[in-house]
Amino acid sequence: MTIVTGATTAIITPFKNGNLDEQMYATLIKRQIDNGIDAICPVGTTGESATLTHDEHNRCIDIAVEVAKGTKVKVLAGAGSNSTNEAISIAKHAQKAGVDAIFSVSPYYNKPSQEGLYQHYKAIANAVPDLGFMLYNVPGRTGVDILADTVIRLFDDCENIYGIKEATGSLERVTQLLSQRPELKVLSGEDAIDFSMIANGAAGFTSVTANLVPNLKSKLAHEALAGNFDAARKINNSLYQLNSVLFCESNPIAIKAAMYIAGLIDTLEYRLPLTAPSKENMKLLESVMKNYSIV
Repeated sequence: MTIVTGATTAIITPFKNGNLDEQMYATLIKRQIDNGIDAICPVGTTGESATLTHDEHNRCIDIAVEVAKGTKVKVLAGAGSNSTNEAISIAKHAQKAGVDAIFSVSPYYNKPSQEGLYQHYKAIANAVPDLGFMLYNVPGRTGVDILADTVIRLFDDCENIYGIKEATGSLERVTQLLSQRPELKVLSGEDAIDFSMIANGAAGFTSVTANLVPNLKSKLAHEALAGNFDAARKINNSLYQLNSVLFCESNPIAIKAAMYIAGLIDTLEYRLPLTAPSKENMKLLESVMKNYSIV
């Protein structure tokens, strides 16, 4: 079982004429690899997984594995759904494709109880027992919070559940978890507090901003994880404006627009119900991005 930590990128999914742009997707992943990122996270929230077909979802995973093959960069693939059976199906495909590990968002809309969450995740974990597995907690999106007691119960009961991507924005939650299970791997899911999370014991982050500046985000993680907090803090503070503006609208609207402005993607396309940013927010993005060197 592989444990994936460090600087990981929640990669966007580019579209062209309404379809998955496979060539551009591969190019974006190669850029991440060239700029020091430790792992690619395809088909998460930022990858618009909620509007991809199952075939597209699986293809994104396949491409990520193909591009990362032969490099040190790992693939931490999204395998979440509000249907347990669908999540298991995705997880099995990811394992067959050769990913290093998976992460799985808590079931959205259904609002299961903590027992429901436990049974959901246990079923997925048992379906791919040899595959590293991270929980993904983002209650602002899903409407349900995977409470610390449930995380610890799953960590204790399922050998392949090694960690959690925490996007509650709560530093207290990190302490609550690690004070009871120091060996649990927590990844930050909020760009603005990545440094604070690592300083508080997190093992890395999954970043939206890294789509745009993977060089800076990878350096931030590596400095912080090495205990070079002054250097890491300086990078984190320098990214404050960018981290903030990239959430001026619901993710991934702004990051995709920023990638387009930077010339990193050829077309600015979303899947409904997501639409392009307002003219005001496009101008705001352009203004903030002038303060950064995007390579």
